[in-house]
Amino acid sequence: TQVALDSADIILTQSDPGDIESFIELANKTTRKMKQNLVWGAGYNFIAIPIAAGILAPIGITLSPALGAVFMSLSTVIVAINAMLLRLDPK
Repeated sequence: TQVALDSADIILTQSDPGDIESFIELANKTTRKMKQNLVWGAGYNFIAIPIAAGILAPIGITLSPALGAVFMSLSTVIVAINAMLLRLDPK
């Protein structure tokens, strides 16, 4: 019924109960990928933000705002690529 479809978390489109196992496996892989991206983003920002703020300026290492923007965009691209790699993971 429509009520069952609207309230269900999972809807099996075929009569194969193995689909539930596949769904749980995909959910676990997605959770692992989310944790990887969170660790990457936190680690990257832990290192990059102080450098962008000029912590290394006393020893002559500075980062231009334009280069900082490029590095921040690169971090986002790496996270997005890592998330898309989930699609390449064999079933």
